[in-house]
Amino acid sequence: MDSFVAVGLCFGALLILIAIRMPISIALVSVSFFGIAFEKSWSAAVGSLSRLPFEMAANWEFSAAPMFLFMGFICAATGLTNGLFKASSILLSRLPGSLAAASVFASALFAAASGSSVATAAAMSRIAIPEMLKRGYDQGLACGTVAASGTLGSLIPPSILLILYGIYANVSIGKLFLAGVVPGVISAAIYILMISIRCKINPKLSGESVKIVSFEVNKWEIAKTILPLPIIIVLVMGSIFFGIATPTEAGAIGSTGAVALAALQGRLSYTAFCGALIQTAESFASIFFIIIGGALLTRFIAITGITPQLLALFEQFNAGPLILICATALVYILLGMFIDSIGLLLLTVPIFLPLANALEMNLIWYGVILIKLLEIGLITPPIGLNIFVIKSTLGPQVKLPVIFRGICWFIFMDLLTLILLVAVPALCLWLPNLLR
Repeated sequence: MDSFVAVGLCFGALLILIAIRMPISIALVSVSFFGIAFEKSWSAAVGSLSRLPFEMAANWEFSAAPMFLFMGFICAATGLTNGLFKASSILLSRLPGSLAAASVFASALFAAASGSSVATAAAMSRIAIPEMLKRGYDQGLACGTVAASGTLGSLIPPSILLILYGIYANVSIGKLFLAGVVPGVISAAIYILMISIRCKINPKLSGESVKIVSFEVNKWEIAKTILPLPIIIVLVMGSIFFGIATPTEAGAIGSTGAVALAALQGRLSYTAFCGALIQTAESFASIFFIIIGGALLTRFIAITGITPQLLALFEQFNAGPLILICATALVYILLGMFIDSIGLLLLTVPIFLPLANALEMNLIWYGVILIKLLEIGLITPPIGLNIFVIKSTLGPQVKLPVIFRGICWFIFMDLLTLILLVAVPALCLWLPNLLR
């Protein structure tokens, strides 16, 4: 069978299975398994499926993921992140729309601890949105801020998506982490700037005026509340940047630091510790099944031989890196409306990564672009996952159309950030280039 037809049927079947709510891990494994069986043989498919779990489990780099998952869960379970929003609102109290700006700042710090966009959105939607609505903030602005800020967990390290991309692209995870820092900070800064300008022009968006709090009076309270997370971030990123530890070892350092800080503050309990361990095991088990499906799909695509044909097509039309980025953006934004970020990454990387490699693109820069596109997918209607996380948290208090209306401004800001990252690759590559 022609490779384009085979891959097209495979992806069509995958989208149908995902649309009928089949878990993406099972959909990936099923379609890839039968695809290999059809292209090669039944024994080849059985052999691939039987070997892959052991090959993936034996990959040392995957151990970074549970380390960082545990670090995030222990921070949340012991309350190390509880005061982030309050402290951020004090720090940013002079800005128009200060509570919304504080939500972005707090989400960025929370994302640096959790590495998960969904976890960030879920946590902040319980803390920040009720407070903003109580102060009279526009519902769309309040919900849109938290939904968009939650996506920072995909880009600001440590990020599970960056770990998975690094393994599949065979590039340094440490360099990927460093590459995500500046784009993550830029994304947060652009959100805050947009919020402040909008609230300055239209003060009704931010409801009641917020009383300005003296920094001198509250600086110790702010430091005590925020300090644990910067310490953990410095431990993790500093150990990677100075070559002291690998990403997996840095994850272990961060987890140990989180446990130690929670114990020093008297917040560590047996229940919280065991609960974080259980959540880590459950989350990584779910991710691991998707990883196996993604690896099996990669083998199926390699068997079809579609990559050389796509390269020939690119050469025929004299298409360069910019055309590939535009094609990637189109696919990610469209599929991101319906498929979760990990599934979408593993679904598309086998197609796009060989093309990027053949076009001699910097794979670290390309990886950051991919993750930024996945962030946009998390908030793109009609399915944007972060939007439904917030909706499920708030219940009937806020209608979905209101959240969709509020998120549009942030999607435009994300597209602006994406254009900056494409136009100026140094924004992504400056920091990792310093790593020896």
